[in-house]
Amino acid sequence: MSDIALIHTDTAPAAVGPYSQATRTGNMLFVSGQLGIIPGQGKLAEGFKAQTRQALDNLKAILEAAGSSLDRVLAVDVFVMDMARFADLNAIYSEYFGNHKPARAAIQVAGLPLGGLVELKCIALAL
Repeated sequence: MSDIALIHTDTAPAAVGPYSQATRTGNMLFVSGQLGIIPGQGKLAEGFKAQTRQALDNLKAILEAAGSSLDRVLAVDVFVMDMARFADLNAIYSEYFGNHKPARAAIQVAGLPLGGLVELKCIALAL
């Protein structure tokens, strides 16, 4: 499929499975779920808040590598291990998105890869 580009950047962690960090077709960008993995270290940041910030940093790095940005995000899916951390999630999420309010779902899950506490994926417009 020549109209699909696979996106990769070393400024975000490599995929932990047989998938791409993101794919692009036309002006649509689909970013895979990002855990709070520290690029270059391959380990999770310590604690929910640090993992949430790192996951958002990873998402941002991939968006930028693909010629997009957080302000071009259309929708975000958030997977959390503990919905009791929802207020912390919202506070940190607001730091990154500011007045831009993409559509969003937040889902409590039974488990995440590598024992992560939070994972985020998004759909965005590319330039």
